[in-house]
Amino acid sequence: MILQQIFLAICAFSFGAICSAGVFTVLVTVGLIPRFAGKFSIARYTMLLEEMVVFGTIFGGFVSIFPKFAELGDLILKNQAFGGLSYELWHIGGNLLCITYGVFAGMFVGCLALAIAEMLNSIPIFARRAGFREGIGIVVVFIAIGKLIGSLIYFSQGMFLL
Repeated sequence: MILQQIFLAICAFSFGAICSAGVFTVLVTVGLIPRFAGKFSIARYTMLLEEMVVFGTIFGGFVSIFPKFAELGDLILKNQAFGGLSYELWHIGGNLLCITYGVFAGMFVGCLALAIAEMLNSIPIFARRAGFREGIGIVVVFIAIGKLIGSLIYFSQGMFLL
């Protein structure tokens, strides 16, 4: 029994390392972090940004595997940390945190998708074949707006529950 548990632990660690290596390989290949650092004129913090991505991935993996350790809301509500206002404050704070996370996660995924598309030169190839000479930026903005509207419809109608 103990050998089986050790084997499962080794396999789980190995599979997690392989998956995270794949994610980091895509980010390094695309050059997303140095591109962000260059756009925001913070090139001297490139290593810090890369470490934050690694830390965020490790933290996200930890929280998804051990969700009990990330339930800060239960701890605050059970102990009434803010008195009678604990529930209201936690509800408002949780909603603001979810909105903030959603905005930044959407920006990151959008930038990653555009960086991959740019790396594959799919936008210039499409523009050349479609006969675009000007207005490629407008097309990209409308693609982003379309994705935003689609995701708002998806979540507002509860389509993810089907």
